[in-house]
Amino acid sequence: MKTVAIVGGTHGNEFSGIYLLRKWQQSSASIIRDSFATETVFANPKAYQENKRYLDSDMNRQFSHTDLTDPLLTNYEQSRAKVLNAQLGPKGDARTDFIIDLHNTTSNMGPSLILLQSDAFNRKLAAYVVSKMPDAVIVLEDQISVAEHYFLSSIAPQGVIVEVGPQPQSVIRQDILEWMEEMTGHILDYIDLYNRDELPVLPSSFEAYKYHETLKLPENEQGERIGMVHRNVQDADFKPLHNGDPIFTLFDGSIICWEGEYEAYPHFINEAAYYDNNLAMSLAKKVVVEV
Repeated sequence: MKTVAIVGGTHGNEFSGIYLLRKWQQSSASIIRDSFATETVFANPKAYQENKRYLDSDMNRQFSHTDLTDPLLTNYEQSRAKVLNAQLGPKGDARTDFIIDLHNTTSNMGPSLILLQSDAFNRKLAAYVVSKMPDAVIVLEDQISVAEHYFLSSIAPQGVIVEVGPQPQSVIRQDILEWMEEMTGHILDYIDLYNRDELPVLPSSFEAYKYHETLKLPENEQGERIGMVHRNVQDADFKPLHNGDPIFTLFDGSIICWEGEYEAYPHFINEAAYYDNNLAMSLAKKVVVEV
């Protein structure tokens, strides 16, 4: 790994990464490592200036090969994605070896590390982070290849998303910012140790949550929202959900229970940013990953 990019402000109202970038740009000592070059990138400055998640379309959904090479996609985020791809990539032949993309969530997910791959490098990375930060939660989004992913971090051959919450949009919380800074430091330490072939003895396995499906909020035939996340599920990210458990409360007071054939682990529960698509939560299966 010769070049690592730390990206903040992919969404303009997720402030922790933005303010950490400002801190590191003023004093970079904490993100510098001897074995690779580190750069910082402010992904969506106009959205930040307007205090919005995005201006035209979600920046973190613009990085598929098809979209990056489509000259007809020219709104602000689509154009900005092409600029970032030229700066950090291009995807498939990137000059950047590793991307850390910093995000906040309104959901009660704590310090979460989202992996796009579960190869040996990423398994060791997760094991290292968990060994240094026991509160860290590992989420696997490896259901498709990096080439197929549309996340910003998929520009590079290796990349992760640091997702920390709960934090309201357009707000800074000290505990959340410190979690993000700590996790980023551990990732940088791991890459440096990996480069120097000096990794310590790692745990033989760790628990992770493998993405399985996404649930929508209850709707009527006209697509209007008619219910909300049940109080038992709200803020219970990564707590088990079983068949028959309440999951939604309709506005008329009736309860919808989950009908599933597996033990599910909700996360991104009631994420404010996902209301534009009426999404309620993601569901994962708990897995044990062998290192």
